[in-house]
Amino acid sequence: MTQSPFQHRTADLGEVRLHYVTCGQGPPLVLLHGWPQTWWEWRRIMPALAERYTVIAPDMRGLGDSSCPPSGYDKKTVADDIWRLVHDVLGHETFYLAGHDWGGPTAYALTHAHQDAVRKLAIIDVVIPFGTPDALTWGGRRWHHGFHWVPDLPEALVAGRERLYLSWFYTNLAYNPKAITDEDIDEYVRAYSRPGALHAGFEYYRATPTDLAHNNELIKTKLTMPVLALGGAGGKGRGLQVLENLRELATDVQGGAIENCGHWVPEEQPEELAKALVGFF
Repeated sequence: MTQSPFQHRTADLGEVRLHYVTCGQGPPLVLLHGWPQTWWEWRRIMPALAERYTVIAPDMRGLGDSSCPPSGYDKKTVADDIWRLVHDVLGHETFYLAGHDWGGPTAYALTHAHQDAVRKLAIIDVVIPFGTPDALTWGGRRWHHGFHWVPDLPEALVAGRERLYLSWFYTNLAYNPKAITDEDIDEYVRAYSRPGALHAGFEYYRATPTDLAHNNELIKTKLTMPVLALGGAGGKGRGLQVLENLRELATDVQGGAIENCGHWVPEEQPEELAKALVGFF
């Protein structure tokens, strides 16, 4: 039996207990996942990154195998969880950082709070919300944002139907719907069927007004470290929207769009993403 390269650990931060996965050796590289996913979304690129970096892939609060506090899902608070894990628990003074989906706004908040610590930042197929919610919801075309903002109702309707509901996103936001396999969906459904996990996931969306208020202040000071902005170019991803968004938030931005790819970049085009991250970091 081949031994897994991934090491699973937990860190008790008081209010929250974070599960995180590590592999490799070298400078630390932190990967932040999105919804409805967990650290598992990075599994296909972590071995390639581990050849050069100590890869750290946490489950953000409320998701994966991390604990589910009743509150604290604004990205500033979630970012502080990650900072305490990486800096206080693991002892890294500086690190590289990448975020996909909700992991992107979390990575942005973390970078702004600790600009001397984040050496380079990568944002993958998500826009950082500021101004009004329109950019985040793609002018209303991302219908699920409005649904998830409703208190309690999504939990009531989705409970017991997690596979049906989550599978809609894996299929309809993908250029290649087969990129996320039935076995992968099994893992995601397991994680989001845990007590409190559905609520936590929807709370990431409900925190949008707080996130907007934070980011509308942060945008007044642009990030100065190198930033990589990537989107999926297959019509289901953000395409060049990510690059355009980050150019309003940072002074040193490069990137573009990954062809034949939807929203699930780490799983749809793992080789291209790993190559881009290694080249950038």
